[in-house]
Amino acid sequence: MEVVRFVFGIFGNATALFLFLSPLVTFKRIIRKRSTEDFSGVPYNMTLLNCLLSAWYGLPFVSPNNLLVSTINGAGSVIEAVYVLIFLVYAPKKERARVAAMFTFVLSVFAVISLVSVLALHGHRRKLFCGFAAAIFSICMYASPLSIMRLVIKTKSVEYMPFLLSLFVFLCGTSWFVYGLLGGDPFVTVPNGCGSALGAMQLILYTIYRNRTTTDGGSETNGQGHKPPEDDSRATEKKPDHRPIADQV
Repeated sequence: MEVVRFVFGIFGNATALFLFLSPLVTFKRIIRKRSTEDFSGVPYNMTLLNCLLSAWYGLPFVSPNNLLVSTINGAGSVIEAVYVLIFLVYAPKKERARVAAMFTFVLSVFAVISLVSVLALHGHRRKLFCGFAAAIFSICMYASPLSIMRLVIKTKSVEYMPFLLSLFVFLCGTSWFVYGLLGGDPFVTVPNGCGSALGAMQLILYTIYRNRTTTDGGSETNGQGHKPPEDDSRATEKKPDHRPIADQV
């Protein structure tokens, strides 16, 4: 049973890494244009906090036998921190101030939780405290695509919900759900069970709307349920930053 759990943990690491690296195209564009344009730095700050808390929870002195949780989220913390730093370099002054304030908030929350868990709590209480904190932010991160799912239903377009991203959200959530289930760890099982369910919902929506050829207004579409943009550069510039966070356990 422990071998099976380890295999699911390795698979969860691989799918989570894909999710963490999925915004590389976005940041390549930001660096090339030397501007963050309309992209938001909020998701990257929140994913950073989730990764930090999950990595802390997976450490042996907090939660024994969860080292695979700590390794992938430790890597995710580094990747997300790089994303935030890129935002701080290329964002406009107003957005830079907001990203910097949130970055400070993230580090402060993590510092408080980690210090309290080390200095004031021990044994099972430490695990409960850190586990609840990590689980809450994991659920929040997995729930972040709900607005995009609503947009898909409203516009009957999967333009803002790429198939591969939705697929890996489902695979990542499912892998860590099984990993937590086999280890009897509700702080891994519950948030990733939610992530698996939300990923499945995204795939169902994609299946329903991917072949739609008309919108509600009857205008022509490009076969994916959305009207082809007249100007590609302007259309992509206004797209929301829809990346789901990943995962995040």
